[in-house]
Parts: sequence; structure tokens; C-alpha cells
Amino acid sequence: MSATSKEQRGDAPIRVGLVGIGNWAIHGHVRALNLLPQYALRALWSTRPEAGRAAAEAHGIQEVVDTLDALVNHPEVDLVVVLNTAPQHAETVRKAIAAGKHVYCEWPLTVATETSRELVRLADEAGVRHTVGLQRRLAPHNRHLRDLLQEGYVGRIRSIRIHVSMNAFGAERSTALRWTVPVENFSSAISIYAGHFLDMLFTATGWPECVSALAINQIKSVTIRETGEVLPTTTPDQLVMLGRMAGDAVVAVHVEAGKRNGRGVRIDITGDEGDLRITNSSAFGGVGDDYVIEGARGQDVPMQRLDVPVSYDRLPPSDLPSAVLELAELYVAYAQDLRTGSRQVPTFADAVRLHELLDAAEQSTRDGREVALR
Repeated sequence: MSATSKEQRGDAPIRVGLVGIGNWAIHGHVRALNLLPQYALRALWSTRPEAGRAAAEAHGIQEVVDTLDALVNHPEVDLVVVLNTAPQHAETVRKAIAAGKHVYCEWPLTVATETSRELVRLADEAGVRHTVGLQRRLAPHNRHLRDLLQEGYVGRIRSIRIHVSMNAFGAERSTALRWTVPVENFSSAISIYAGHFLDMLFTATGWPECVSALAINQIKSVTIRETGEVLPTTTPDQLVMLGRMAGDAVVAVHVEAGKRNGRGVRIDITGDEGDLRITNSSAFGGVGDDYVIEGARGQDVPMQRLDVPVSYDRLPPSDLPSAVLELAELYVAYAQDLRTGSRQVPTFADAVRLHELLDAAEQSTRDGREVALR
């Protein structure tokens, strides 16, 4: 079935084939998709067949197939959802595109910018829809923030500051995360957390025109918890970045891994007429850990909570964690895009833009100079 004919299926559920069945696949994607009537979990392929069969039985996935080729060529799969490790993304996405299937891929899209550019070209040439998992840009709080800024809540933006911290990517990791240690796998606090939260922020505020950055490796080795194996690593775990926005606004970024206490996200936006502050306490949010937006307009005015209007919530009622609800918002937007022809969801081209930002930070660290962005 071609991509064009799939778009003519009307209101029938979008039939999903999952590639990979790791923790985020089960904790995030399966629960988000099962929440939404627009989707049906049709098939699954995993390199761990027993885990795949157990997941299928537990979560109502109709079929477990034996090979990746069988999954992407399955006649009852409309959307291939790529959830294996970042080094495996490129091969998987290429196969999905070659099969003429629409494809969702987790961020990072690939481990290298040029490879991600190649996937944009292949997907566009094949005429398939392509989506990257930068779901936080579509979260209710971020769409509300974008609207507040566009409506002039702070006036002209003068400065933006974001601090993101997490206990993950510290000096000890599980066997399941051993693959994140080598720098060439592009799966660090900087690529994953900075990637997600800078895309979220800059979708609301606009993107910087140039950056100066310092990316540092402080954690020189990682111990695998189950085995005691010690692995050397050169992967950066601290990123400090300054940038200039259009109109001479400035942005300051700090992302740090392995933080023991006081973790989360804080964003401060200063304008010539007011201020906004956005916070949460865990970065990738848990149950009830929604972002809090506070604002004030005028001079010496106390910050007040600005609740996100219920109109920004497009989901059925649930008790799912906020990180999963953010993902479900992306899937709702994708279904609307497929039905109406709109373009709400982030695409592989958006992933390339984010790759280029992180490349600029790496180049600035290496060369000790400001780097202009395209």
C-alpha cells in the first residue's frame, strides 16, 4: 500500500508497527498510543523475541513478526515507529522509507548530521511523512508559552535563560544503557536532554543566529551497575552556551548531567514589558509534574501563576505521567496532520536543524569562537 493510498483511509485508525521494545517504548509509546482511539497497535519487531511476545500480550499488540523487513513491509502497518537505539535508527528508517511507509523516529534521528540530511532527502523523494520525536514542542505548556510571546506578554524579548539538569548520564549506569557511553553513539545528556529542551524552547521563542559554547567531559569513566565494569568516556556531560537571537536578544543555556539534588528545568524570559518563568522539577516529567508558568507585567510586580487553558489539552482523561502525555500530544497532532494535511509535528528537517545547533556548540568548543547558524 502506497503512502498516498494510506492517506485516503479516512477515519480508520492509524495502524502502527513498533521497532524496539525497550523501557521508553513500553513506558511511553505503548501507553500513549493505547490512550488514543486514532491508533491501533498492529505489529511489533524486537531483537529480543521473548520480550517482544511478552510486551505484545501485556499491551494488546496484535502480532509479533520475526524480522525488521517483515515489520516494515507488513500490509497492515501504516506508520513505522522506530524505537531502537540511536546507532540503529538510520538503517531502520531507510527500510521503512523503501517500503513506502510513513515513519516516526525517536530523537536523536541518527548519530550524524549528514546521515540525518540523507534521511530527509530519501523520505521526501519517496513521498512519505516523516516525524521525529521532539514532542515537547507540542506540549500544552509550550504551545501556551509560544502564544503568550506572540501575543506580546513580555513585549520585545531581551533575554532568555534555560537550565536543564538531571541525575541521568552520571558515573553509574545500567547494562541496558551501556551503549550510551561511547561518544560516537550521540546519546548523551547533551544530545538527548539539550536536544529535547532546546527544541522545545526555541520553537516558542525563535532560534539563535549564532552561538558560543563550552561542552565539557567531567565524568571520565562510567561504571556498569550490574557488572562493575568501568568504561572510559569522553562524552560531554556539561554544556554552557551563549547565543544571540534576532533583534539582539541574548540566550544563555546550561545543561548538566549527574546532578544529585534540585534537578529539573527552569526557563526565564525577560522582555521590555514583562517577564515569564517556566519550571518543572524532574526534566522528563512524572505523574503530576507539569510545567508551571509564572509571569508578571509592568514594574516590580510579583510573579503570578499563569495556568494553561484547558483548550490546549487535546487528550482523553488519564493518570499518565506528563512525559507520556507530551508524547501523546505529538501523536494527536500527527493524526490531525494525516487527516487534514496540516504540518504540526516536527519532521526530519527539524531534526537536522537541531543537529546543526549541537554541531555549532561542538565546533565553538573546539575552535574557541562564535559560530553562525544557518
